[in-house]
Amino acid sequence: MEQTLSIDEVAALLRVPKGTLYQWRSRRKGPKARKVGRHLRYDPADVQAWFRDQEAA
Repeated sequence: MEQTLSIDEVAALLRVPKGTLYQWRSRRKGPKARKVGRHLRYDPADVQAWFRDQEAA
């Protein structure tokens, strides 16, 4: 399994506040995240795919 990214890492990568990621998640607008226990984890491939899709939109 690939390494996953924490919400802090994704926020730093996209240069957005963590709160923005939480809002996007609740509105189903941001990159797909999965719960692992009580923590959110992101697949780097999902984050990259979401980012590329933003360019097309």
